[in-house]
Amino acid sequence: MKFVLALLLSFIVALSAAAQAPQAEIVSVQKIWDKAPHQAFTDLIRFKNLFFCCFREGDGHVGGDGVIRILISSTGDNWVDYATVAEKGTDLRDPKLEITPDGKRLYLLCGGSVYEGTTLKGRRPRYSTSIDGKIWTPPQKLLAEGDWLWRTVVNPADSKFYGVSYNCYPTTGGPKFEDEWSLKSYTSADGSVWQLSSIMQVPGQPNETTMRFLKDGSAVALVRREGGDRKGALGVAKAPYREWTWTQLPVPLGGPNFIELPDGTIIAGSRGFGSTPGPHMVLYTMTPTSLAPLLELPSGGDCSYPGLCWHEGHLYVSYYSSHEGKTSIYVAKVKLPGVKAP
Repeated sequence: MKFVLALLLSFIVALSAAAQAPQAEIVSVQKIWDKAPHQAFTDLIRFKNLFFCCFREGDGHVGGDGVIRILISSTGDNWVDYATVAEKGTDLRDPKLEITPDGKRLYLLCGGSVYEGTTLKGRRPRYSTSIDGKIWTPPQKLLAEGDWLWRTVVNPADSKFYGVSYNCYPTTGGPKFEDEWSLKSYTSADGSVWQLSSIMQVPGQPNETTMRFLKDGSAVALVRREGGDRKGALGVAKAPYREWTWTQLPVPLGGPNFIELPDGTIIAGSRGFGSTPGPHMVLYTMTPTSLAPLLELPSGGDCSYPGLCWHEGHLYVSYYSSHEGKTSIYVAKVKLPGVKAP
């Protein structure tokens, strides 16, 4: 009898959670770029009343001299080719955009990989800044050889940059990947010099990590794992953000990102496996300890790595996908009727 009551209670709780979860509908999806042999790994931000979408262009998924291309749009409908950032002999990858604490500049973070053919010979993060998004400073190296500071975010509480870096050969320095990888958070006053903030105890080759700060001041980290069962991890920390509590997620991740909306709803985006076979670009509802599928965007194959931006009551999602044959850059406009705009 107790088992039946417990089962019934679980069912009621699940129904209640489903009823409270925001509903989602796709307003529009458009392809905004497909001119290179391969384009992927997007981010999206709004700065000085414009959308800025950045992504990597290259000859293939890896190798060669990857270039960061930046498009702009005032409304999210029509996009203009605006700028490129490049470094000779280096594959610039996974670009991310953030606004500096003073609100005056864009800060571009990316990985800088050096290949011999498709064999990785070394890598180190790069950053560049711009006051208008058109003219960028030459890419400068960050941290140490082998580190990959994957995304940065400014904490409103102290106006400092924070980010999480992973290293595939933390004890040997490479070139062969080790069985376990390190995951560490860093902080910086201006984005040029970074100091260790915490060692994040995540097993199973943790790597791509988005860290953000919620309105209650807590930090949340969404982590991709490459080893073991490959399922993602979700971490929470209170100031000063050195002690993390971890929850293992039910799904693997690829290019994870998330955003807290004005009413406190958290929406995540990642490569996922939804209602149809194979990988897709999937949006999720998220809490600091859970992740549940919400909406699958038109996508397939080599895909994901979304940028997320809330503007005028809609969620804008940049991502890449190869479901139409060639990897291309897309922007989706999504309506969340359950979310209360400010």
